[in-house]
Parts: sequence; structure tokens; C-alpha cells
Amino acid sequence: MPAARVEYVAPWWVVWLHSVPHLGLRLQPVDSTFSPRDESYRESLLFLGLVAAVCLGLHLILLTAYLVCVCCCRQDDAVQAKRRSSCCVTWTAVVAGLICCAAVGVGFYGNSETNDGVYQLIYSLDNANHTFSGIDTLVSGTTQKMKVELEQHLARLSEIFAARGDYIQTLKFMQQMAGNILGQLSGFPEWGEVTAELTKLSDQTGYVEYYRWLSYLLLFILDLVLCFIACLGLAKRSRCLLALMLCCGLLALLLSWTSLAADTATAVATSDFCVAPDTFILNITEGQIRTEVTHYYLYCSQSLSSPFQQALTIFQRSLTTMQIQVVGLLQFAVPLFPTAEKDLLGIQLLLNSSESSLHQLTAMLDCRGLHKDYLDALTGICYDGIEGLLYLGLFSLLAALAFSTVICAGPRAWKHLTTRDRDYDDIDDDDPFNPQARRIAAHNPPRGQLRSFCSYSSGLGSQTSLQPPAQTISNAPVSEYMNQAVLFGGNPRYENVPLIGRGSPPPTYSPSMRATYLSVADEHLRHYGNEFPA
Repeated sequence: MPAARVEYVAPWWVVWLHSVPHLGLRLQPVDSTFSPRDESYRESLLFLGLVAAVCLGLHLILLTAYLVCVCCCRQDDAVQAKRRSSCCVTWTAVVAGLICCAAVGVGFYGNSETNDGVYQLIYSLDNANHTFSGIDTLVSGTTQKMKVELEQHLARLSEIFAARGDYIQTLKFMQQMAGNILGQLSGFPEWGEVTAELTKLSDQTGYVEYYRWLSYLLLFILDLVLCFIACLGLAKRSRCLLALMLCCGLLALLLSWTSLAADTATAVATSDFCVAPDTFILNITEGQIRTEVTHYYLYCSQSLSSPFQQALTIFQRSLTTMQIQVVGLLQFAVPLFPTAEKDLLGIQLLLNSSESSLHQLTAMLDCRGLHKDYLDALTGICYDGIEGLLYLGLFSLLAALAFSTVICAGPRAWKHLTTRDRDYDDIDDDDPFNPQARRIAAHNPPRGQLRSFCSYSSGLGSQTSLQPPAQTISNAPVSEYMNQAVLFGGNPRYENVPLIGRGSPPPTYSPSMRATYLSVADEHLRHYGNEFPA
């Protein structure tokens, strides 16, 4: 948000989350005002978590019903069912992977936004804590100087100026001015307890935020790994990877709903604070800090005068008066009492140091610095922080959807792999078109049963080295093969082993093709009958 903003305005998502109904465990309405110490308010936040748990239960019931239906149903058309199942599983895995990647991307952005907002809150708390500590240090330091060091100097000067009543009267007047300064300093609020609370809050917030950020980072990595396992299991057709993916998918689904419950409760509680942060701070500081002081720092309006202005003015006037008195004593009393010079110079140095502390104290007590820290803290937690929680909630929903899709596709992929293996088992092992038989033959080739073409052709060089095996003579007329050659090529082909003689099944012809085939066969039988006798 722009740094020039001087007024805090709650964003629309804070108002929307604040309007979420707050119900107790007995479904009674609960006030939505942020009050973490109220038991009924804490119950309303717990109720939001229970709603997410109920949604998880319904989700698991629907998934179980779907898986039971998929495992029990039977398809009549096996071929079409396998084709549809394979295509459906593939596209389901693609969609689930895309949803998972989108969810992780949204989650990374939301986790970064929340982390930035929380650390901006911690940085603002540390700045405010430094300011309060500085105020206490200046007040205590000035008080110590006025009570101890100034009193010692004045006591020694009283002994030196014992014979001069006018100088003694001047010292008493200076002591009175120092009393006025001490009275005004005692009116400043003690910030020690506030500093301790802010330090504790900052440390606890940083501790919780670190482990929250780390937990979400590990959850993102887990989701990506599970998505990779699902894709690898489908690509490798591995049942072990599919089983691992299904078990881990249920775990990821449980973690997604758990993170959604935590994000929802945290976002609603933070929104309740961000709707009216001034009211909550006024309530918790009541009795510790004056109401006008809290108002001054929370609103920092030009119409509001500083509650410390009168005290600072009296402080400044008293210091100026004391400095004038010290200058007069240095000018008139030192020539008469040279031993008083050292104490008067010490008082002058102390007053100068106190004046410097007064200027620093005036700057620190100004509302602009603390009010800027207050606005920065609200911007961090109410803008970036809650916005990041909303993105993390969207991540949880997308992740739950992605893993639900994967779990639904798992049984179909399992059945597809089981049916595929069963079909391979039904095929004869000697079938050359069986993929399993081809894989086995590739590793164990039957070298002793097959003769290579080179073994037959090598007989051309030596007729007595190796004789080719006797060919099986078919009873089918040669003209029938010639006719086939004419039909499909135009030129006769001469083969050592005819096609029909190999025992292959005859082709199936339509009636028109059979009539054409017979007429052509009779014609060529008369033409080639004498040249190729049977």
C-alpha cells in the first residue's frame, strides 16, 4: 500500500470475512468483536474448523461411494470400455496434474504474501518497541541526573556559599526548578510493560510464522512429488507406484482440508481485529496507559494536542531558568569563591545534556513516528497477511480437487492394467504378435531351431557342403498363383514356397470379387495350361 496513506481503511475482503456468521459449539450466535480472551469467541473459531472437518468427511464419503461404484460396475462392451477407460485415465491425469501445478503456484504466492505481511508487522513492532525503549531511557537518564548528580553539586555549592545568603537563595531556586523537571518527568507513562509485551508478541509471531511458512513449503513439495509419482505410475504402468500414489493422495487430501480449516479460522479472526483495531487496542491498554495518550498515537490528528506538550514546555522553561542562574553564578560568584567553579561547570554541562535529551524526547513523543509504525503493522497484517491467507485457502481447495481427481482415476487405471495383463495371459506364448512373447524371444532367441537365409545360400559355393531342406510340394495348381500375380501385380511371380502351401488361412472374398476371380482364373488356366503342366 502507498506510504502516503494517513488513514487506515479496512479492505473489502476484511469486511467480507468479518461478516461470516460466528456460531458457538451449540449453534448459538456469538459476537464477532475480536476478543481472543473470550471463551465463546474462541469456540466460534473452533466451529469454523469443525465445519471444514465435516466437509472433509462428506468429501471422503463421496469418494468412497464413487470408488465402490467403479470397482463393482461391469461393462458389456469390453473393447469400447477399455478404449474409453484408457482415454479417460490419460486425460484425467493430465487435468489433475495441471490443477496441482496451478494450486502449488497459487500457494507459493499466498505463502509469500502472508510471510511478507507478518514480517512487516514484526518490523513495525520492533520499531515501536525501540521508540518506547528510547523514551524510557531518556526519562530515566534525565531523572537520574536531576536526582543524584545535580543534588551533589548543589550540596557542595551550599557549603561553599554558606556565608552568602543571596547565593544560597539562588541555589534553592535552582533546586526548585529541578523539582519541577522531576515532577514533569514522573508524569510520563512507563513504557516498560508495553515494551515487554511487544517483545513477547514479536518473538512469538516470528516463531509461529517461521514454522507456518516451512510447513506450507513442505506441503507444496509433497504435492509436486505426488503429482510426479502419479504421472510416473501411469507412464510406467506400475501398480506399486499407483498404490503409493493412492495412499499418499489420501494423506494429501487430509492435509489440504486441515490447512483450509486453519487458514479459514485465522483469516476470520484477523479480519475481526482489522475491522476495528483501535477499539481492541483501547480495551487492552485501559488501566495501563491513559486514554488520551492512546488516542493521540492511534489517530494522530492535527486537531488533537499532544498530552505531553505542557510537561515538555515546563521542562524547557525550567532548564532555561537554571542555565541563566548558573551563568550568573559563574560571572559573579566564581571571582569570590574560586572553588565553586568546578561544581558550577558540572551543573552547566548537566543542564546542556538534559536539554539535548529534551529535544530527543520531544521527537520520540511525537505521534507521527509511532502512528506510521501502527499503520505499517495494519497494512502488513490486514492487507498482505489476510490476502495471502485467502490464496492459501484457494490452494487447499485446488489441491483437494486435484487429488480427488487422481484418486478417482486410480481404480480405473488399476483395472486397465489388470485387464491388459489378463489379455496377454490369454494369448498363446507361441503367437509372434504377443508382446510378452516378443520380449521373451528377444532375450532367448531359438537359435537351434531356425536356419538363416545365409545357410541356404551358402550352398551356391559348395554343393556338397550343405543341402537345403526338402520343400513341401503343394497340390494346388501353379496357375492359381500365377493368376493371383496377374491380379495384384500384372507379372507372374515364381516362389519356392507358395502362399497356400504354407498352411495360411484362405482370404475371404465378397461374392462379386469371387466371381471376378474365378473368371480370370479359368481364362489364364487355358492360356498357361500347356506351359505349366500340373
